[in-house]
Amino acid sequence: MSIRIGILGYGNLGRGIECAIKQNPDMELAAVFTRRNPSDVAILTDGVPVCRADEAGEWKDKIDVLILCGGSATDLPKQTPEYARMFNVIDSFDTHAKIPEHYANVDAAAKEAGKIGIISVGWDPGMFSLNRLYANAILPDGKDYTFWGKGVSQGHSDAVRRIEGVKDAKQYTIPVDAALEAVRNGENPDLTTRQKHTRECFVVLEEGADAAKVEEEIKTMPNYFSDYDTTVHFISEEELKRDHSGIPHGGFVLRSGKTGWNGENSHLIEYSLKLDSNPEFTSSVLIAYARAAYRLSQEGQSGCRTVFDIAPAYLSAKSGEELRKTML
Repeated sequence: MSIRIGILGYGNLGRGIECAIKQNPDMELAAVFTRRNPSDVAILTDGVPVCRADEAGEWKDKIDVLILCGGSATDLPKQTPEYARMFNVIDSFDTHAKIPEHYANVDAAAKEAGKIGIISVGWDPGMFSLNRLYANAILPDGKDYTFWGKGVSQGHSDAVRRIEGVKDAKQYTIPVDAALEAVRNGENPDLTTRQKHTRECFVVLEEGADAAKVEEEIKTMPNYFSDYDTTVHFISEEELKRDHSGIPHGGFVLRSGKTGWNGENSHLIEYSLKLDSNPEFTSSVLIAYARAAYRLSQEGQSGCRTVFDIAPAYLSAKSGEELRKTML
């Protein structure tokens, strides 16, 4: 029997979920829910209904897992606990500092309803989190490093677009090569925020906007750019569409550590990602964890989980026997 998937929100992430379902024969798309007018939303899958978000409750018995594709700032803190009262749910909540609070809210709602909620699924938090955990467990005497990029930061790009005089913009986060190489060389450097990453902005101005004022506002923006060396390029709308239309991303998680009675041997664990499409890769991770949510629910479990709590075998469409034969 196919796992029936619902999608709440049909932007870049929602479209990515739809594409990922196509690659997983044990899944089918049951419905898409949107806050827009459903007649204005054209999806790729024939014969699947697009419904208003407030109609989701009518699908409680027709969907096995609902994947929430909203934003972490305002959507998911409200939506995930709300929908966990009706469905098994997955989200990609990525505000790291607020994960404990979000977990508690989803856990209470899911337990009350007898449902499973898996939160903060993606690549960071998500796959990077798992690699940090594994590396810390294996090398307790060591040091963690995470580098993001080179890639488009959607949140930072949005922050630039909100500046008065900016018509459109893309922002790239770029690891500093010297810092990355120092870690790989086993130097265990103490790195400041500025030493680890630079930021590069490509900005299209509104007609008559003051470029110097916009650049100053970008470079001094707290929490986004003020702690980084930031370069701002002003380009045409045509150049932005031609050269910066994609949403690539990636990064590196490293842990250097020592073993031996006197710490005489050095080791380095490195995990890296290079992604053509950040939302499509995130969608693929979400789909794997949707399979896990379904299996946990079938076992009668309930409450909130993170990637730390899910056994790897639950992610795979292969049986335990197949996994032991082909991957172990």
